[in-house]
Amino acid sequence: MRTVTLHLDQPPEVVNAGVGLHGLNLPEERFLLPDLWQIHLYKYEGAIELGGTVHPVRPGYVSLIPAGVEVLFRYQGRSENLHIHARLPKDGNRCTVPVMQDAGPTAPALAEMFRQAVTAEAPARANAEAWALLWRMTRLDPGPAGEGHHRSVEAALAHIEEHLPAPLAVPEIAAAVGLSHNHLTRLFHAATGTTVVAHIRRRRLERARHLLVESTLSIPAVAAAVGIADLQAFNKACRRELGASPRAVREAARKL
Repeated sequence: MRTVTLHLDQPPEVVNAGVGLHGLNLPEERFLLPDLWQIHLYKYEGAIELGGTVHPVRPGYVSLIPAGVEVLFRYQGRSENLHIHARLPKDGNRCTVPVMQDAGPTAPALAEMFRQAVTAEAPARANAEAWALLWRMTRLDPGPAGEGHHRSVEAALAHIEEHLPAPLAVPEIAAAVGLSHNHLTRLFHAATGTTVVAHIRRRRLERARHLLVESTLSIPAVAAAVGIADLQAFNKACRRELGASPRAVREAARKL
C-alpha cells in the first residue's frame, strides 16, 4: 500500500494523541486499530510495513495508516514518535495521499500541530489541529522533481499557518523562506494556482468558519484568532467568502 484516500470536508474526531516511545524491548510491533486512523510524525530511523509494502522511516517523515489496516513497525533501538488516532469522515471529496512522506521544512510546523492536539483542553481544538494537519499533509512534496522549489513553497505555507493570527505581508513571508518577493510570488502561483494573498485570505476564513461552528469563542475572539481584529473588516470578509455574517454562519450550523 503506497497511497490512501481521505475525505476531509469535515474535521476528524481525535480519540487519542500523544508521544510514543518504542524499541526499548522489542525490535518490532504490530498494530491494528479497527476504527481509527493512525497519523504519525517520526523522530527515528526504521521502517513500517503495511499491505505488503515496506516504507523507510526517518526523522521528519509522516505517515497515514487507515483504520482496519495492520501495520508492522520495525525499530532500531529507542524510537520516538508523535501520534494521533482519529475517526475520519467516510464521505465527501476525495484526497489521495502517500502513506509515507518526508515533511522536509514543514516538519516543525506539523510537530507543533501534533503538540497542540496532544495538549488541547477541548476536543474541538484537538479536532481542529488534526484537521489542519491532515490538509497540510495533502500538500507535501510527492517526489523529487522540482524539490527545491516545492520545498520553498511548503516552507511559505508552513510560515503562513504558524502566523495566521498575526499580520502577514508577502515580503516578510518571502524573507522568512529565503526568497525574493517576486520569486516567491511566481513559485507560489505555479505550485498552488493562486496568489499568496488569496491563500492567506482563504485560510483565515476557513479557520474562522471552523471556529464559529465548532467553538464557543466570541465573534471578536474568532476574528482576532484568524488575524482580522477589525470587526467591520471581519464581517465584510465573512460575507464575501462565506456568504453570510459571522453570527449567521454560527446560527445556521447550530440549526443542523
